[in-house]
Amino acid sequence: MFSHVFVSVTDFDRALRFYDRLFAALGVKQRFCDPNVPWAGWHSTGAARPFFVICKPFNGEPHDAGNGQMTAFLATSRDQVHQAYSVALAAGGTCEGEPGLRPQYHADYFGAYFRDPEGNKLCVACHRHE
Repeated sequence: MFSHVFVSVTDFDRALRFYDRLFAALGVKQRFCDPNVPWAGWHSTGAARPFFVICKPFNGEPHDAGNGQMTAFLATSRDQVHQAYSVALAAGGTCEGEPGLRPQYHADYFGAYFRDPEGNKLCVACHRHE
């Protein structure tokens, strides 16, 4: 369904450190990085798409984290949700909802919510019964 997701940032170096650590916890590989643009992108092993990109806004205007917008990343296990959440907070993220079951979505939905250092809301979710 998705080709790519772009999330804007103000401090590219800080965002790059955050996402490198988060995606390492999720087993996601960096596909490209060009600090001169600046932008960087990651995608799952063995796949060319979809990919996730951080960059400064193309129009040159300041970054603004959108209210009601969120990007959710797939985890392979509930342990991986816990690990990614811990890494995100240690890398400068802020809590928006600790890891746990969210049965209002479905019986096996296990997710954690946080914001990156730029204020973008993120989720890591596992949909498997464990």
